[in-house]
Amino acid sequence: MRKNLRLFIYLVFLLLNAGAAIAQNKIVVFQTDFGLKDGAVSEMKGVSMSVSSDLKLFDLTHEIPAYNIWEAAYRLEQTVRYWPAGTVFVSVVDPGVGTSRKSVVLKTKSGHYIVTPDNGTLTLVSESLGIDEIREIDENVNRRKDSQKSFTFHGRDVYSYTAARLAAGVISFEQVGPKLPKQVVKIPYQKAVLDGETVKGDIPVLDVQYGNVWTNIPDTLFNRLKPAYSTMIHVVVFYKQKQVYQGDMPYSQTFGDVAEGKPLAYINSLLQLSFALNMGDFAKTYGVSSGSDWSVEVSLK
Repeated sequence: MRKNLRLFIYLVFLLLNAGAAIAQNKIVVFQTDFGLKDGAVSEMKGVSMSVSSDLKLFDLTHEIPAYNIWEAAYRLEQTVRYWPAGTVFVSVVDPGVGTSRKSVVLKTKSGHYIVTPDNGTLTLVSESLGIDEIREIDENVNRRKDSQKSFTFHGRDVYSYTAARLAAGVISFEQVGPKLPKQVVKIPYQKAVLDGETVKGDIPVLDVQYGNVWTNIPDTLFNRLKPAYSTMIHVVVFYKQKQVYQGDMPYSQTFGDVAEGKPLAYINSLLQLSFALNMGDFAKTYGVSSGSDWSVEVSLK
């Protein structure tokens, strides 16, 4: 009887602490537009390690173009799902630092945590992974000691400090600060849709190393056009609704299916429709870029 009671109490303890435990896998992943030319990123990591030397610190990227909130949103969308539940992300692309924008921690329905200004950075991940809960960072508690005179480096003084405390189990998610409504600031963009015989979407990002153009059109939606490999598809690209590119290319399984320098359409590693030149730079050749103002329409020839 006593043994059963102890077992019952232990199980209750595990249930009550399950939510806290998921935030305590000690992993923190950093994303910024700071670059690595100076000590800013190192300062952020130093603050984190000062909270707990047991933390495991990783980089998503520090090469987001300066002030480009949209690309920060996309890189989170691209990456977060591949990390274990309980991982804490710090995303600092914050042109409004020190203004009235909120500093928040979003917990996704997948159990990931994102510490960031609520300035549009959460646009995509809030849609794909869902919002379990959002809390505003209480800077009276979750701010690096003696940093109140610093108004322009919240990435170090607030976000890294809060993320480290959360990941290390120094605080629970509830201790981040007050609970907010389940809504975030969003950047408008063209969502992937089927419009008759045409698929529409946007160009969220470039495969920057090679100049390939990635869309947000998933293979499942594109396949509703019933394309076969070698089928020619018609592609029109717009910037702020003004046509920038129009052309035809074969739907291909891989780059080598076309001659060197020739265009092709393919499904990228994220299972989204993309365009490339074999051994060339599609974006540079045709003056195509990426972001919420870039859209695309695709149909079969």
